[in-house]
Amino acid sequence: MSRAVLIAATGSGAGKTTITLGLLRALTRMGRNVRSAKIGPDYIDPRFHEAATGRPCPNLDPWAMQDGRLAALLAGDAPLVIEGAMGLFDGAGATQVGSAADLAARFGIPIVLIVDCARTAASVAAQVLGFATLDTRLRIKGLILNNVGSDRHEAILRAVMARPAAGRALPPVLGVVRRDPRLAHPSRHLGLVQAGERADLESWLNQVADILERGLDLDAIAEGGPLDLTAQSYSPIAPLGQRIAVAQDEAFAFAYPHLMDDWRAAGAELLPFSPLNDDPAPDADAVFLPGGYPELHAGRIAGNESFLNSLRNAAQSIEIYGECGGYMVLGDGLTDAEGTRHEMAGLLRLETSFATRKLHLGYRHLKALGGPFAGRYAAHEFHYSTELSARGAPLFAARDADGKDLGEIGLREGRVCGSYAHLIDRATDGAGPPADDVTQ
Repeated sequence: MSRAVLIAATGSGAGKTTITLGLLRALTRMGRNVRSAKIGPDYIDPRFHEAATGRPCPNLDPWAMQDGRLAALLAGDAPLVIEGAMGLFDGAGATQVGSAADLAARFGIPIVLIVDCARTAASVAAQVLGFATLDTRLRIKGLILNNVGSDRHEAILRAVMARPAAGRALPPVLGVVRRDPRLAHPSRHLGLVQAGERADLESWLNQVADILERGLDLDAIAEGGPLDLTAQSYSPIAPLGQRIAVAQDEAFAFAYPHLMDDWRAAGAELLPFSPLNDDPAPDADAVFLPGGYPELHAGRIAGNESFLNSLRNAAQSIEIYGECGGYMVLGDGLTDAEGTRHEMAGLLRLETSFATRKLHLGYRHLKALGGPFAGRYAAHEFHYSTELSARGAPLFAARDADGKDLGEIGLREGRVCGSYAHLIDRATDGAGPPADDVTQ
């Protein structure tokens, strides 16, 4: 029977990722066969999970994914440790849809709640009581008290947690993590630095595991609980072609594993190549340029003529699709953070700029208007770059998670297309307003 535990938190910045990574590394080096997953549209944290366990880490997105896909990703022989996103109840817009709580309620997943105890003491009881009682479908099996400052601080917190609150027992304390600068992890504008960019990643993971082993009841946390899984079918996203060249390096790292698995399951062969190494796109039926950090490598990309010319040649006969950073590279020019413009592939009439910064963040309902796609999709956007100009036929009609019409997004020209949106799954009517509302 499949078993899982959800590591959730009272809010962003409470320590979910660091504690989850340390827990995974500690369990793995103890010889425990453990899987992991990450809730929400996140490309970076799952790669750290994979470094901690040596096993693949899928995304679980209860807003965007079909229930059948979620059930298939949850199922497995090894216990599953799931890292939540933001605070336990934070979903799309003002709803809980897409939140860690949403996933836990749907599949009966027990929760270990991380509580950030910095700058507070007895008041933590009120916070924990609210989290434990807001949704009666949930089971919070225990607490991890994080950012505890001293022995006295810990004693106060443990005493408060041991007393009933509003006539009910609070969840038990399964561990305490002291405030420690060694647990810090560097970040950049889209989140943490990528796993492959940390030369000290192995030593850091082991250091975090050492700290957590001293403070957490690892067995109690990892025990999890049986999942309520009902076998369901789901509709995969069709591959772009039989042989698909997929850009894969530090500038093009944001490809969802479940999307790649969809394409392989449909019989497609994926051919990775590195634009940063000036690899030409392999001989294929289609080219996929995922998102990533092209703005950090714009000068290098602009000078990689073998790569860019291979795209220009391929555009004459096969489909080329770019998401977010890949979309930017398909355009005429990309302006970096210093204001320098770099020539890109010139296959779309698109100018983008990272010097003109604005956060674009949120889930998207999409309806395809042409190109290699058909039908409706659930997707998300997360980028700081902006379109200075975009001319041509649009790729998608879009609405946000609350149903607000966002107009038409992306571009298509000949066999080339792209947008800032990242496709997650075929649309379901369970995600926010009915996806059928995306009409034009």
